[in-house]
Amino acid sequence: MRLKLLLLIVLLSSCKQQLESDKKQPSKNVLLICIDDLRPELNCFGASYIKSPNMDALASKGIIFTNHFVNAPSCGPSRYSLLTGQYGLQYRKNHNQALFLRGKAYAKNPLSLPPTMPEYFKNNGYTTVSVGKVSHHPGGRGGDNWDNDSIIEIPNAWTQHIMPVGDWQTPKGAMHGLANGQARTPEHREVMEAFNGIDSSYPDGLIVEEGLNQLEELAKNDAPFFLAIGLIKPHLPFGMPKKYLDLYEDVSIPKINHPEKPNGKTTWHKSGEFMGYNHNGKDPRTDFEYALKLKKYYAACISYADKHVGDILNKLKETGADKNTVVVLWGDHGWHLGEHGIWGKHSLFEESLKSPLIIYDPSLKTSTNKVKTIVETVDVFPTLTELCELPNPEFSNGESLVPLINDKTRQKKAAVAYSGNAITLRTKNYRFVEHSDGFVELYNHAKDAGETLNVAEENTEQVIALKKQLHEQLKK
Repeated sequence: MRLKLLLLIVLLSSCKQQLESDKKQPSKNVLLICIDDLRPELNCFGASYIKSPNMDALASKGIIFTNHFVNAPSCGPSRYSLLTGQYGLQYRKNHNQALFLRGKAYAKNPLSLPPTMPEYFKNNGYTTVSVGKVSHHPGGRGGDNWDNDSIIEIPNAWTQHIMPVGDWQTPKGAMHGLANGQARTPEHREVMEAFNGIDSSYPDGLIVEEGLNQLEELAKNDAPFFLAIGLIKPHLPFGMPKKYLDLYEDVSIPKINHPEKPNGKTTWHKSGEFMGYNHNGKDPRTDFEYALKLKKYYAACISYADKHVGDILNKLKETGADKNTVVVLWGDHGWHLGEHGIWGKHSLFEESLKSPLIIYDPSLKTSTNKVKTIVETVDVFPTLTELCELPNPEFSNGESLVPLINDKTRQKKAAVAYSGNAITLRTKNYRFVEHSDGFVELYNHAKDAGETLNVAEENTEQVIALKKQLHEQLKK
């Protein structure tokens, strides 16, 4: 009897110690920062003229993926890839509606689809909150003004999904808003603006204020959190508080690389979204002085976004949750600033598809903070589950990047991306593009980093090999 009592005491003591240990070592949190239309034009990525001290500071202690490629050159399908870990090729003709169409299918039969990334974390005990533009619509709702609570972009994903709108009144008004509540209208389509005001003169200021409030509250709870904050800038229009433009008053803005429209058939387009704004009769495709002014405004928008990244990271540290939070900074796609005669995204050239990816895990110890091998957006989901010690989402088209972080010599296969009428594979040395009518493009990055010369005709064996590799990767 005494032995049984002794064993019981030992068992209870062990359970108490385990509970205390679990309390001291909770599951890791996740802080995901999404930035719209951010090309890898940051100081930490080699653009020395850009003022991005906060993103640079995150990069200095985290892992920079210098060859990260998104899976589609447009907001909706790219965010689909991030949030599902899948390519989403079945929606390639539906432009920015991929997540909404998935949401309709989910409503009919939730068990027919694997969980999205936030739903997966929610199912594993996380409180999941999104603020701002994380999915395609800021706030994650549909309807005419993107505020209809009965039309949810990602059902069952978020504990809360929030979009503060302020004087812009609706998420749709805020998405393309200029200063102090001015929504985009046919009469108000200025392409750039520098307003002499505070950060909350533009929607991102309100988004981050709410994000900081959510972060402070989430850090108080026992449950781990998955917090996603989505910034709109540097998305069009290029508007920001004037103090950020002032940072570039005496800065020399680099000229445009390969500004010529490409010869032959490519995924070049007429920059319709960009040219739909008011340019007062100027065209940056022929007026290079005007082009450099636009590039300066874009740079200022990056610095405005960078300031908000700093506010978020400072709040994370202030709460003490920084010691146990994985931070991901992700650009949803690139953006042409005149390269190939394009202003905007939507092509399958390098400029549309390459974007920043920085991952910081305070528990990771590495000898170098740069991973140069090619990675893609679908890899983020399985990477976060491994870092947070959750089961691997076998349904993802991606693969965890943790092995690459631990061994910089490893190579990932390649990166896939698609538009409505073409699909591309980016390997270490080549970009291969296959159009829906069978036409192909091939660019040799060892000789032509600007992707200006299609060498498909004289490299038929390489074309066959890359086409095979592309379709094998899509089978996963």
